[in-house]
This record gives sequence, C-alpha cells and structure tokens, in this order.
Amino acid sequence: MKETLLIKHAVGGRTFLDTDKQPVAYQWEQSGTGWRLIVHKLSKANIEQILTWKDELNLFLFQQVPGEPMKKIWFYIKEGQVMYDEAKEELTIEADSRIEYIPDTFSSLH
Repeated sequence: MKETLLIKHAVGGRTFLDTDKQPVAYQWEQSGTGWRLIVHKLSKANIEQILTWKDELNLFLFQQVPGEPMKKIWFYIKEGQVMYDEAKEELTIEADSRIEYIPDTFSSLH
C-alpha cells in the first residue's frame, strides 16, 4: 500500500508537508478515543511553520492499494494538540476524530 501524508493550513490551503515530495518517517495510531500522528526529523522550517499555524491545520492521509480506489482520511485536530519534542526530533499531532472516504465517490454521497 502506498500512503501519503499531507499537513496543510486549513484557511489558505498552504501545504506544510507532503511526503510524496519530502519523504519523512511517520507513524499514526489510535490513542484513547482519538488518533496520534508522530512525524520524525522534519526540517526546522517545516516545524516552525506547523507550530505557527498549529490551531489551523488539516491533516490528511491518502492510501492507495493497487487495484482499489484511493482512500482519503481526514483527521480533525483541536487547538493545542500539536507538540514538538526537540530532543527526540518528533512532531506529535493529536486528532480527536477522522473521516474516511473515497474521493471519487464522495460527491455521489450528497
């Protein structure tokens, strides 16, 4: 399965991280009633931008399994749920919920 992580500014749509263009290690997991994403060893410029706009982020995962339509997962982040651990070089984002959908069929749901 191919997976792409995007971290974007919710208001202007500016992309802070696109792992197709800037490969970095990351993992995501269920955490209590929400989800936790940990991104490793981001550039200082990316970290500064993400922390500056931490209350206005959109977080997406695109998952592509060969022979299947692409799945998009949109994570919802509350204020104050973005932290950076300089010693570990880890950016942690806590999401309260998520929605999964197939972009090609989304418009037919409404």
